[in-house]
Amino acid sequence: MRQAIFLLGLLTALVFGAAAMAQDRVWVQIEAQPTLREGEERARAYAGAFPDVSGFQMTSGWYAILLGPYGPDVARLRLDSLRTERLIPSDSFIADGRNFRQQFWPAGQLGAPLPPPVAITPLDDIPSLMQPDPQPDLAQPQPLFDETPAEARASESLLTLAERQDLQRALQWFGFYAAGIDGAFGAGTRNSMAAWQEANAQQPTGILTTAQRRSLMQGYEAAQAELGLETITEAEAGIEITLPTALVAFERYEPPFVRYAEKDGSGVRVILISEPGDQATLYGLYDMLQTLEAVPLDGARERRETSFTIEGRSADLASHTHVELAQGMVKGFMLIWNPDDDERIARVLTAMQSSFRPIGDRALDPGMVMMDAAQRGGLTTGLEVRRPALSRSGFYIDAQGSVLTTVEALQSCRRITLDRDTEAEVAFRDDALGIAVLRPRQPLAPQSYASFQGAALRPGSEIAVAGYSYEDQLPAPTLTFGALDGATGLNGEPDLRRLTLTALPGDAGGPVLSTSGAVLGMLLPRAEGGARQLPAEVGFAAAADALAARLAQEGLSPRNATPTGALAPEDLTRLGMGMTVLVSCWQ
Repeated sequence: MRQAIFLLGLLTALVFGAAAMAQDRVWVQIEAQPTLREGEERARAYAGAFPDVSGFQMTSGWYAILLGPYGPDVARLRLDSLRTERLIPSDSFIADGRNFRQQFWPAGQLGAPLPPPVAITPLDDIPSLMQPDPQPDLAQPQPLFDETPAEARASESLLTLAERQDLQRALQWFGFYAAGIDGAFGAGTRNSMAAWQEANAQQPTGILTTAQRRSLMQGYEAAQAELGLETITEAEAGIEITLPTALVAFERYEPPFVRYAEKDGSGVRVILISEPGDQATLYGLYDMLQTLEAVPLDGARERRETSFTIEGRSADLASHTHVELAQGMVKGFMLIWNPDDDERIARVLTAMQSSFRPIGDRALDPGMVMMDAAQRGGLTTGLEVRRPALSRSGFYIDAQGSVLTTVEALQSCRRITLDRDTEAEVAFRDDALGIAVLRPRQPLAPQSYASFQGAALRPGSEIAVAGYSYEDQLPAPTLTFGALDGATGLNGEPDLRRLTLTALPGDAGGPVLSTSGAVLGMLLPRAEGGARQLPAEVGFAAAADALAARLAQEGLSPRNATPTGALAPEDLTRLGMGMTVLVSCWQ
């Protein structure tokens, strides 16, 4: 009965002329067969049930069996109706004919031009055709228009290994694929293909059709062209990597770095890293790179036996560094950018990570470019060593590495370090006395620590202050010699000792030592400003007995000095340098 109704509808159909636009002509594709013989057999079988069977050879080489052609709205109704009645396979879909080559059915039509669409006039007694034309839901995946999954898989099998790898790279570029580029279409690749299809409003079959592969690759190639992504072989450094040549340009060699500067104000920089070395070299580089301004303090760090990765991020700077050790050579790269450009740079970073490859048996020759000590030490022009906002002195007060220092060293600090590398936290502070105690986040074993001498020396006695006079510019403390000028402050303060010596700001927080090596106090920072200015050689120290009493209140056990004779100058210097610590404040 259903077939009779459809035949009646066909008899009353209005046939459009050949002038109809190509985009108004679509088919319901119900099958595809790999050979002409099988295609003709299936078309003949369907022709016994439907009067409008067509057959075309496709660009993939398969032979499609179709119903139609129809206008788009009629085709959609026809597809839904026949699917509902289970007269055609459930995976039938609408095809627009773009991949048809020549017609093979009806018999004798081989090579004939495509026929115009047939518009079927709805009949009043066919309820399914009385409904208004449904509007496509663009939020839902739309049917494939060029191949069935079986045809897509067949055409996919003709791809070369390089083409399959390119598809994986494109999927990776757009964030759908995260595994290796091997050209093997396993579960991970299939899932990424389905995710791409779903993101592009297509049926998530996990098998890209010919048109979908073309669309994916065109988008990938266009994005690469915009960034100028190009494989660079850096022979001197022994590195091959894909770089965004539209954003960066080669600047110079600066061993162990190959520098690529930003181009046209892109805000992007690339540093290739290459030097001969071993694990000690790798670990030393890991520590050194984290002192650079280009590597912000916030971000993940991971160091392994033969590689490390450093992420750095601040409000106006981001960087990614990856370095590997292999065959006696340390090689890697650093990408630096503005965080406002994260979305675009994420794709650049993906390309660099997947393409980075050490090549050859050479690393950058440290002597290939003549550089003076300042250039080597400072890594000039954009790779400046990060400097703390403020550095002062401090000294060990126990065998666990607790450090006594001045509260001036803690001004607006996000991070505090001892001797540049060791992270520390504030155990307590006393603003009235002007002191603070820092506790290292990992236990230390100091060469020596303070012994406090409570009894004041007589005025005029020789003293020495151990401190980092020039803050973080020198690798070790120095001793500044002077004299005890008074046992109290200028206004009779009992907790102060008045000194005569010429100290610098970096000395503040350092231990004031007697000639026997006992700690007489802690040097306080010089008061600046005010209506009354003291002579430059006048200084003050927090007295040892006041310090010891305050430390004891906090549960610490300060060591008392035992009376001894004067130490030889070299022994006093060794003692002072062994207990004195560089305290740095980072913002």
